[in-house]
Amino acid sequence: MKIMFSAGETSGDLHGARLAEEILARAPESELFGFGGSRMAAAGMRLVADMADYSVMGVWEVVKNLRRIVALLDHLTVVMEQEKPDLLVLIDYPDFNWRLAKRAKKTGIPVFSYIPPSAWAWRKGRAKDCAKLADEFAAIFPFEMKVYEEAGANINFVGNPLVDTVKPSMTQDEARAFFGLPENGFPVLLLPGSRRQEISLLLPPMLEAARRIQKEKPDAVFFLPVAPNMDQARMERLAAEAKVAVSFTHEKTYDLMGLMQFALATSGTVVLEAALMGLPAIVLYRLSNISYQIGRLLVHVPYFSLPNILLGEMAQPELLQDEVNPERILLEARRFWEEPGHRQRVQERLRAACDRLGPPGAAGRAAERILAAAGWGRTN
Repeated sequence: MKIMFSAGETSGDLHGARLAEEILARAPESELFGFGGSRMAAAGMRLVADMADYSVMGVWEVVKNLRRIVALLDHLTVVMEQEKPDLLVLIDYPDFNWRLAKRAKKTGIPVFSYIPPSAWAWRKGRAKDCAKLADEFAAIFPFEMKVYEEAGANINFVGNPLVDTVKPSMTQDEARAFFGLPENGFPVLLLPGSRRQEISLLLPPMLEAARRIQKEKPDAVFFLPVAPNMDQARMERLAAEAKVAVSFTHEKTYDLMGLMQFALATSGTVVLEAALMGLPAIVLYRLSNISYQIGRLLVHVPYFSLPNILLGEMAQPELLQDEVNPERILLEARRFWEEPGHRQRVQERLRAACDRLGPPGAAGRAAERILAAAGWGRTN
């Protein structure tokens, strides 16, 4: 049995790896291949294209890279036609993946959508279009369900796989020793994202804010986890220019999160991972001006960070576009050492948000649905 995957972002690579592990645990004879990243490859998927070569962010950036993206789409189409998979599994990455889905349907390949497009937030008409292309959908957030059900999609909420994966591996004392955290330090985590553009737009104001935080709070110390595709040398140069000492780390990120007072974090999956570790964040989101102006016309949601969306309230601050500046970041950060009980109140709301992610075992439940959609139950 052959199952083809398509995932074009870091979070998709993480989710795809968990799916691959669960599928191979149940059906070890399965052949998994497709477009993904290093985690999916390590989990047993044969890469026919590496997402690290194609990760871009924002409407304008996609336009600039359109030729390469179209070439990738053509390449994956040829792979589908040659390999003839029993199922194509789309993992997020909507604008690209649903073009691939159209080509799959033309060749008679069933389509399974894991983490469907955010029709609940913008372009709600996409739900009907997607429902015509995908045979089944698996949602990892409860707020994804309504718009797809109304569009007639075969969709189920399987829970969120991060509930299983976001766990510490050490005690706090062990983690303190591992990371060399000073006994009286006030640790702050910097999470600027993994894409080059995110780092360019978010890390400089983060570092300037960090410099100001340290001026007011001399015991503040800063950590920055480095993903495999991040340019550490460049980030070290930026930190040196900002005159901020930053400890760059490469493993045990969840244990690191468990030690921090708060994080400065780009909006995305990492904010939810932090929430699951009880780590409050000041959530930042910034695009190029042209991408932001286009987005304003299309997106109409009150919140953009996942914990706030889950709760339907501002559980922790969100700074958007021009609000992402050192002065505003410092204003929010100051509450963590000046306002008694602030951190605990935010943590309480984060726990309430995480309670809405469903029980453990999400990736396993999704894997079983994928195997059934691929016909495994009919042949085994």
